[in-house]
Amino acid sequence: MKNIQKEDYNKTIYACFIGYIVQAIVNNFAPLLFLTFQTQYGIALSKITLLVTINFGIQLLVDLVSVKFVDKIGYRVSMLLAHGFAAVGILSLAILPELLSNPFIGLLLSVVLYAIGGGLLEVLVSPVMEACPTDNKEKAMSLLHSFYCWGHVGVALLSTVFFSIFGIENWKILAMVWAVVPIINGILFAKAPIAPLMPEGEMGLSLKALFATKLFWFFMLMMVCAGASEQAVSQWASTFAEKGLGVGKTVGDLAGPMTFAALMGTSRLLYGKYGDKLNLDHFMIGSGMLCIASYLAISLVPNAAVGLLGCALCGLSVGIMWPGTFSKASATIKGGGTAMFALLALGGDVGCSGGPTLAGFVSGCFGDDLRKGILAAVIFPILLVLGVFALQRKVEN
Repeated sequence: MKNIQKEDYNKTIYACFIGYIVQAIVNNFAPLLFLTFQTQYGIALSKITLLVTINFGIQLLVDLVSVKFVDKIGYRVSMLLAHGFAAVGILSLAILPELLSNPFIGLLLSVVLYAIGGGLLEVLVSPVMEACPTDNKEKAMSLLHSFYCWGHVGVALLSTVFFSIFGIENWKILAMVWAVVPIINGILFAKAPIAPLMPEGEMGLSLKALFATKLFWFFMLMMVCAGASEQAVSQWASTFAEKGLGVGKTVGDLAGPMTFAALMGTSRLLYGKYGDKLNLDHFMIGSGMLCIASYLAISLVPNAAVGLLGCALCGLSVGIMWPGTFSKASATIKGGGTAMFALLALGGDVGCSGGPTLAGFVSGCFGDDLRKGILAAVIFPILLVLGVFALQRKVEN
């Protein structure tokens, strides 16, 4: 019976993998079209960049409020809602700007819709995967999170190929194609078995109990640092690619952000394959040290090609940070439940916003010197490494 159950849960595991691909589409498709939106609809670039802020702002809000309603309506219904919002939002990109008198409002509404889906997916996918009967939770979690990276690479690469063959003016067709992915995965989740996160008859920790747990705050700090370590460099990878290789923006986007995402996915894939032979603490500390070295290479070596190499190494080094922290929190804080996963996702999103913001602010203070901004942001991988060391000592004591 046990083997049959595990085989059945393979459907759930595959659906979780695709769930992170859906989130990659949500976060990375529209930014490829920002200049197109500007020229096609006559929208100021300052307004268009607001779409990024709205996307992650809504996801942060969903992270926060999902603590209250996910357990009440259940994981399956929440998953179906997540994929529904994502599909409708992506489809709306191609429809609403044409229907409404103000195209920007159409884009904004589309972003709000798919951001709700993306925020729910971030809260739901990891605990649903964690509840599946797998032999090694850390390996499974790392492999799961690698699919966001492959999704990011796939969205950038396949969209670029589509635009090259069919022309950027046919982007609405591509939006409809990408919307098929959450529709199909929603159907998979409607039929796949979903194991309970908590044993029958037990309840997850309340917010009050979670906040009173000192270890929880260590994990929150680590999640903030994981998100910030990742995005502070990822956001500027294209710039370093263009400067380092002297290429145009399209090739720069492929060489910078895509290389970063591919190596981040490779790191997660390697741990997903060999995690049972590796010590997670040692792997995270080693990755953190490599991350610090990559930040220093980017910020202190006055050579753009070395900066590009630093960006690539940074992608490799940050891969384990987010899923590793999730796994450690789940193993250490028994009964954390939905609230813990939702708040950890919130902490990660705060870091994803805060890392690039700090780097940009410090850069502005030094005459738009990006290297100074990246140097300031090295505080995040340093704090992450210190957090792993501190957790080791606390658990051992």
